Formats: sequence, structure tokens, C-alpha cells
Amino acid sequence: MENKQARYVTIDESQAGQRLDNFLFTELKSIPKSRVYRMLRSGEVRVNKRRAKQTYRLLAGDRVRIPPVRVAVGHEQKQPLFVSDSLARSLQTSVLYETDDLLVINKPAGVAVHGGSGISLGLIEALRLLRPECRRMELVHRLDRDTSGCLMIAKNRKTLVDLHQQLQAKTMNKTYLALVFGRWPKTLKRVDAPLRKNELSSGERMVRVSQDGKAATTLFRLLESFDDTSLVEASPVTGRTHQIRVHAAFKGHPIAGDVKYAQDQSNKEARKKGLRRLFLHASELRLSVAGEPISIRADLDQELTQFLEKIRK
Repeated sequence: MENKQARYVTIDESQAGQRLDNFLFTELKSIPKSRVYRMLRSGEVRVNKRRAKQTYRLLAGDRVRIPPVRVAVGHEQKQPLFVSDSLARSLQTSVLYETDDLLVINKPAGVAVHGGSGISLGLIEALRLLRPECRRMELVHRLDRDTSGCLMIAKNRKTLVDLHQQLQAKTMNKTYLALVFGRWPKTLKRVDAPLRKNELSSGERMVRVSQDGKAATTLFRLLESFDDTSLVEASPVTGRTHQIRVHAAFKGHPIAGDVKYAQDQSNKEARKKGLRRLFLHASELRLSVAGEPISIRADLDQELTQFLEKIRK
């Protein structure tokens, strides 16, 4: 299928400052990135009627030509994307905080934050469909599919840039609750271990502690100890993929329900007691909104709450 007409977008203040390639990725979400880069190299994309490099930073008032795009039949959606009633209700009741600029959702476990890898509709795509007036919503950060809790969505680029700056400057704090196997030592309060992403032959992504990996630091605090598990608070100083999960496993205390980094036998015992998912929850955000410090909390869902009550007894 082909859009036969080129279209033109005039950059406004909310879009200014971003790289041209990132702007195109947002405008052409169904197109592979390799195709977008070919369009740039061939000059099909124009800014103010001139060629522009992928690294060009857009200015307010720039006029961008987006060429006709052909989508291979095999990659077309056979049916339009549809948000189920159950997902729509879940997202509607999961709003923790909302302004004209920012939305914070208590993400349910089992919901991917974005589509891809066989998932046609993720949380961000669902929100754009449910709220067509907020078509420029973007994820500020990500949570693993099986992790629940506080997830930030910026409604405009200015907010997205501001929150990314807070993340980079480490002035934003994210706190997680995790139930780990074993008795977590009270003295273990910080894990510094570089992490490296690896992809197995099956295509599965795994993260390992490796000296040639990227620096990673997580702060831990013991909250409660049980017979064979511990409830800990985890605060990532850096933001690496699977960081909390890998750091906990590296110290010999993998997170309960973690099918990637915990032993099968331990998970089987946890399932017998009623745990059916990863026990990792983004419980609190502390950040600045319009210059004012705020704190946003997300309670544990019913399944994790009931499981904790059971092992406390």
C-alpha cells in the first residue's frame, strides 16, 4: 500500500529541538528505521526544500517534506488496531496523576509498554487510540512487560525533554518494591556491577554482569525478612535494561517469579504458594513538575498484596 502524496509538516515550539530522524520515527511509526534512513540519504526528506542530515536539530517554523511511503503488504495491519474494553477500563482506572503535560499510569503487569516483537498494541499505542487529542504522547521511560507500577507518559515534547534531563541529572528518583529469594543481608545497601546486553540464538535478550559492560548502580534497602524470601526496596541510580533484576540475582537473591534470572525450582515453590508473576513493582516517583517537587505512589496490586499477606502468616 502507498500513500501517493507527500505531506508537509510545519514544526511548532513543542517539536523544536529534536533530531530530524527521531521526528520521522514518530511520524512514520509503521515504517522500519532502515527505510527512514534511506529516505534521508536519498534526499526524499526535505527541510525547507533542502536536503538535511539525520542529526539536524529542527527549529520552530521549519517545513518538513515527508515523502510518499510504500508499506509492504506483508507488514500491513490486516485489521485496524483496536483497544479491548478490558484494557481500556484498566488504563482508565490506573491513572495516578495527570496534567495537561504529564500522565502517570499504574501500569498493570503483563502489559507491554509499546508494540513490537509480535505485540501489535502496547500501552502507548492504546493510549494514543483512546486519546486522539494527545497524539504526541511519548513514553518517558520503560518498564518490563511483567513489571507493574509508575509509568510516565509525556503529552508534549517540552515535557519529554524536561523529564529526560531530570533522569540524566539524577534529580528524579524511582523506587521499586521487590520480593527476592533468600535472606537479604541488612548490610547490602549498594550494588555496583557493570551490565552488558546479550542476545541468545533464540533471539531472547539477556543481561549479564560483565567488566566490559556499562556502569550500573542500584541502591537496596531491606524492608522485611520471611522464611525464605525478603522484601526489599530498590532504587536504580542508573537506568540499564533489567538492572534491578540482574543486580539482585548477581548477589544471590533473584526476584521471585523472574523466569529469566531465577532458578526454575525456586519459582515453582513460589507458584505453589500463589505467586503467578514477577514480584517487581515501581512503587514511587519523586520528580519536579513545573518547578515544583512532587511524589507519586502506586500501591501493589491485589495479587502481590495477597501473596505478601499469605507469607507474613
